[in-house]
Amino acid sequence: MTEEPGRTGATTTGAPGRGVTRTSGQASAGDLLALVRSGRATTRGALQQATGLSRATVGQRLDRLFRAGWLREGAGGPVDSPLGGRPSITLEFDDEHAVVLAADLDTRHARAALLTLTGEIVVEHSGALVVEDGPEAVLGELGRWFAGLLEKAGRGLDEVCGIGLAVPGPVDRDAGRVVQPPIMPGWDGYDIRGRLARAVTERAGAAAAPVPVLVDNDANLMAYAEQRAAYPDASAFVLVKVSTGIGAGVVVDGHIFRGTDGGAGDIGHIRVPEGAQALCRCGSYGCLAAVASGGAVARRLTAAGVPAESGSDVRKLLAGGHPEAVALAREAGRLVGDVLATVVTLLNPGVLMIAGDLAGTPFLTGVRELLYQRALPRSTARLEVVTSRLGERAGLIGAGALVVEHLYAPRRVEERLSALGV
Repeated sequence: MTEEPGRTGATTTGAPGRGVTRTSGQASAGDLLALVRSGRATTRGALQQATGLSRATVGQRLDRLFRAGWLREGAGGPVDSPLGGRPSITLEFDDEHAVVLAADLDTRHARAALLTLTGEIVVEHSGALVVEDGPEAVLGELGRWFAGLLEKAGRGLDEVCGIGLAVPGPVDRDAGRVVQPPIMPGWDGYDIRGRLARAVTERAGAAAAPVPVLVDNDANLMAYAEQRAAYPDASAFVLVKVSTGIGAGVVVDGHIFRGTDGGAGDIGHIRVPEGAQALCRCGSYGCLAAVASGGAVARRLTAAGVPAESGSDVRKLLAGGHPEAVALAREAGRLVGDVLATVVTLLNPGVLMIAGDLAGTPFLTGVRELLYQRALPRSTARLEVVTSRLGERAGLIGAGALVVEHLYAPRRVEERLSALGV
């Protein structure tokens, strides 16, 4: 039921939509769509100039996109010639021809939404969903949530172009499976794409064509969404999510940096001296997550007589100004800040964003104390240390963007147009 995401390799340089991929020496229909979507060329004449194609060839390429329903004509543009004449008809990506389903799994809670192709949330649902209950139960419940969202929005499954899922563990993106996830017992190597696709069709009815499912790490997708929304000019962007566990997402030149097999950003399992006696959920001693995550702070609070089961409980205590929670969050921030000094020195990002359950003033204060003390001054001279702009919806928006950028990348566009017979 699912479609392999693969590696699109669709653009030559820069952020999604920039650059032109040549097909047999010429720009394809997918390249033209990318130029229109990015705003670099939005008239037939501008597309000719950008690609070097003839007027007739541009017209043929555009006709395929119009027949697929992915492109539409907008209002007339300005008249460039001093002699006057007809205004050029602008071209627009038709963002109403399909929708995206997305979900963001945390350890004990989840969010799901139906989004437009431009990333706007139409309807949303959140609730308790315990990842330790296993993939069969959790993905089955997500299928029920998605069916409810479609019904509420008055949409059918045949209008869904893809499904994006953010999970709290390392992901082999090509296979769409999590790999040895410390806080997702029972999920290692599980066919998430297949099960979620079945769950949706069981609840919402069969679609006209198989609905592709894409899976990625939650911190990756949060970073992707936040960078695109608020820091598009940041060539190196790092987001650190501190909730039940600790993970980081890295965006370089507009693209998620995943490493060789999806393990990039797993900073929660860097060894720190303060955790020498602390057993991590991965089975090792001394991991940063074992002493500085929301889960670690929750355990210390419970031991001190303040009941807390997870990072979300710690967040509630911090919101109420609980003194013990505030002190432990600041201490955790200092531990994370010490590790981030190395991360910042290595990557030299323009923006370091702290997100997740502990991303408040006490934790951020602790991060800054150690980060600026330990990192090289040159590495922090132009660094912005900030908190989330998109809040709890960042993972959803990132999951939706992952689907759209995959499905409308130039090479993938060509494959989809051929499958549609246009």
